[in-house]
Amino acid sequence: MGVSYMVRGSTESECQRELDRLCRLLGAVPTTAPMRASGPGWMARAVKPQAPAVGEGLGVER
Repeated sequence: MGVSYMVRGSTESECQRELDRLCRLLGAVPTTAPMRASGPGWMARAVKPQAPAVGEGLGVER
């Protein structure tokens, strides 16, 4: 699964800007585009995929 992050902002553009920044700096992938949050503001989500454990993943013969 990996680590997930939530971004909240006052406006849709602020939320999108910070989501893009988070993904760029941490290598995360957006999973939810900015949407109105319950309550004031906007929210979006991203996930940083977990690296395969040793012996797992592509290129490993079994």
